[in-house]
Amino acid sequence: MTKKNIYLILAILGFVVPYYFFLQVPGENGFDLPRLLQPMFANNLLKGVAVDLMISVIAFWVFVFAEANKLEMNPPWLYLLATLLVGLCFAIPLFLYFRERKLETGYSRS
Repeated sequence: MTKKNIYLILAILGFVVPYYFFLQVPGENGFDLPRLLQPMFANNLLKGVAVDLMISVIAFWVFVFAEANKLEMNPPWLYLLATLLVGLCFAIPLFLYFRERKLETGYSRS
């Protein structure tokens, strides 16, 4: 199995698995965004995890724009949207899948 196929499988899993849980939220307590975010900062451990995730997201976005520009991959904002609508578990393998596809087909440096 190629890296590209592994990335595609991880992207699919990274979309399906979180949404399995996300779609259960409105049935449990409705969709109250402040109430949904409150447990993320309930204690110092969870605050640390949340901050770690936020810094990882920013680092990923910086990498995406630099790498997408270097490899002439369009549109880089797609991966930002994937991060915001699903999460890093979907956006990272999705980006890596398309990056591998681009590297397979070659790219021209200007």
